Amino acid sequence: MNASTSTPAEAPVSTATAVSTPPVEQQEALSDFRLAWRSRHASLLGRREVLTGKAKFGIFGDGKEIAQLALARALRPGDFRSGYYRDQTLMMALGLLTVEQFFAQLYADPDLEREPCSAGRSMTAHFSTWMLDESGRFLPQTDRFHSTADVSPTGSQMPRLVGLAYASRLYRELPELADRTDFSRHGDELAFGTIGNASCAEGMFWESVNAACVLRSPMLLSIWDDGYGISVPNELQVAKGNLSEILAGFRRTAPEQNGLDLYTVPGWDYAALRETYARAAEVVRRDHVPAVVHVIEVTQPQGHSTSGSHERYKNAERLAFEKEKDGLTCMRAWLLEQGAATEAELDLIEEQERIVAREAQRRAWDEFRAPIETERKTVSTLLAELAAATPEGKIGEAVREISAELGRVQTPQRRDLASAAHAAAVSSLGTASPARERLNAWRAEFERTNRATYSSLLLSEGELSPLAVPTVAPSYDREPQVLNGFEVLNQFFRQALERYPELIAMGEDVGQLGDVNQGFLGLQKDFGPLRVSDTGIRETTILGQAIGMAIRGLRPIAEIQYLDYMLYALQIISDDLATLRYRSAGKQKAPVIVRTRGHRLEGIWHSGSPMAGILNLVRGVHVCVPRNMTQAAGMYGTLLRGDDPAIVVEVLNGYRLKEKLPNNLGEMTVPLGVPEVVREGSDVTLVTYGACVRIALDAAEALAKVGIEVEVIDVQTLLPFDREARISTSIAKTNRVVFLDEDVPGGTTAYLYQQVIEGQRAFDSLELPPRTISAQPHRPAYGSDGDYWSKPSADTVFTVVYEMMREVSPQRFSPLG
Repeated sequence: MNASTSTPAEAPVSTATAVSTPPVEQQEALSDFRLAWRSRHASLLGRREVLTGKAKFGIFGDGKEIAQLALARALRPGDFRSGYYRDQTLMMALGLLTVEQFFAQLYADPDLEREPCSAGRSMTAHFSTWMLDESGRFLPQTDRFHSTADVSPTGSQMPRLVGLAYASRLYRELPELADRTDFSRHGDELAFGTIGNASCAEGMFWESVNAACVLRSPMLLSIWDDGYGISVPNELQVAKGNLSEILAGFRRTAPEQNGLDLYTVPGWDYAALRETYARAAEVVRRDHVPAVVHVIEVTQPQGHSTSGSHERYKNAERLAFEKEKDGLTCMRAWLLEQGAATEAELDLIEEQERIVAREAQRRAWDEFRAPIETERKTVSTLLAELAAATPEGKIGEAVREISAELGRVQTPQRRDLASAAHAAAVSSLGTASPARERLNAWRAEFERTNRATYSSLLLSEGELSPLAVPTVAPSYDREPQVLNGFEVLNQFFRQALERYPELIAMGEDVGQLGDVNQGFLGLQKDFGPLRVSDTGIRETTILGQAIGMAIRGLRPIAEIQYLDYMLYALQIISDDLATLRYRSAGKQKAPVIVRTRGHRLEGIWHSGSPMAGILNLVRGVHVCVPRNMTQAAGMYGTLLRGDDPAIVVEVLNGYRLKEKLPNNLGEMTVPLGVPEVVREGSDVTLVTYGACVRIALDAAEALAKVGIEVEVIDVQTLLPFDREARISTSIAKTNRVVFLDEDVPGGTTAYLYQQVIEGQRAFDSLELPPRTISAQPHRPAYGSDGDYWSKPSADTVFTVVYEMMREVSPQRFSPLG
């Protein structure tokens, strides 16, 4: 097809200076055609590998090859990708993925050298690149292409894309970042995203597009539009069935506007795609504006995935279109028309690339299987030795059958080896022999190795971990200054912004107002609107923006105004932020600090304590629950010296309580996972955190007047939790424990219970069953009376502890009521 006869790329409506695009070189086109066929053959082979049982699941980028090749030609080293599982050709074109690596991921090969995207942790077609060295420090970012680790939930790549692009603006406009040349060439980099048309129905897509426009982020977004979302057509996905028509409202009509440039181009027209992407990328890079390239009429020759056939929902006319407008078919016709090659030469390219893909697949399979086969031989030998040690009777017979059954498995997985060894250990219970000892030693080492293979690197594990930060206790002048809690935080944030030029604070009302509780009061005026920024009401993209910025070497403090509103961002925190280091096998990180506030505010949607839901969805993120603002400042100090993400929940009713100002505020740190005994006692251990610490202390004072001494422990952080088992030490002294918080019954108190009673084995120290004190199962009612009967008060704590002690000594403690 000739570009002049195809549907033309739609030019952006803007006043940007025109960009000239050179004609496509024939040799470049032939090289792209070759790579397109290599990728297509990889897709075809991949589907076969799944259907024959060698792999679990397959989802491929066939039909999108030439659009991705055109995009790749417009990119430069230093650019960042945030995409999804159709981008194999793009990754290959950028030199970020080989065909062997593509198949290694399909087979879930856990070797990081063979499968560098995730070491077998992510399913096929989830791409990423290495951004950290062996010590966990950032590699230079300007001399290579980057792919942030993909996530499966549709649309989730979009919030992160906003921050990846916005970082370029900060690097360009903030003079204090000018010397960070390992991270940026003065903001020249763009962030390129990809998304399928159906995922554009997600709220995350629209929120991200809007945020990118407002922020003037240099984002180049491609929409691969094949007309369907699995079986659901566009007409049932988006209004008018046409994304270009809806997106047109975001178009900028003047250079100073914060809109986007919009291009529409067919996915089968190679020349038009090349021209469109060259023009779009140059404007995005030069003018720092977002652009969307809506690639329409894309085909999907094998359907959505290996889970089903598209013949089930596409009619005959659409299936005929899929063949007629296949990008490789159209590109072939265009090459012939241009005289770039003959029919025979193009046939040869297709055949050569089929062989290349097939040989790569075989190498990947053989390399994946070789270590497992070696391990199977080891297990078989150990089983044979065990059977020989017990030649007579049922044990020897059982072990020999286990070995034979393992031998009959055509392509065993490591779990088959572990299960066989386990079965042999069970079958030989009650016997003792060197052979059994060797088998069990192998089992232990095999378990340790594979547990590390699949369960390591959830958090930083080296010297950069916040857990390795030395503790610096607060110190005070003889007559310390006494300030409101928010003023303590304000002084800390001022010192932090001075110390860390890469520190960026952002959130709703953070800038001009200084946040709703004035922790950043006056700091925008002193540090500028890019260092201390206001954002719109868009919690999902505040978090996504922070993730992208942190990946690019910045240190964002992203504020979610109230803990209740964390739910808007919880999916991105859980699926993206919390899993980033894990799913990239330790090769990417995003040390985002999420600042929020909660507890004790009154009302159904302002109660501020949905902790259990958060706690159990953010493993991979530290959760800090300081009781006052000095503790919060120390936690921020620790986190800024480490490289893990964290959530800090400040106590909402503590901002105007008086606190002594440490004279080392900027240097002090609070250790994570180390509880503090805030009141010593001998009768009952009371474990709590955050706003409930004051309630516990008030109750303890009242209980002391009736002869009950309560030891109050502030856990300080929920993740990590009591790394030194200090709570069980206290229980060994008191023999009684109560867990207190204002979450729902069975919520965070159940977590505390499990961590201490089971995890620290404190059960043996107890003379009474543990108690938990929590809020009611409903959301708290509005008003002080509603709060009193919805959440625990000092009276509630007094009653529970008193009744516990009365159970121990009814003669000493008379009935309360």
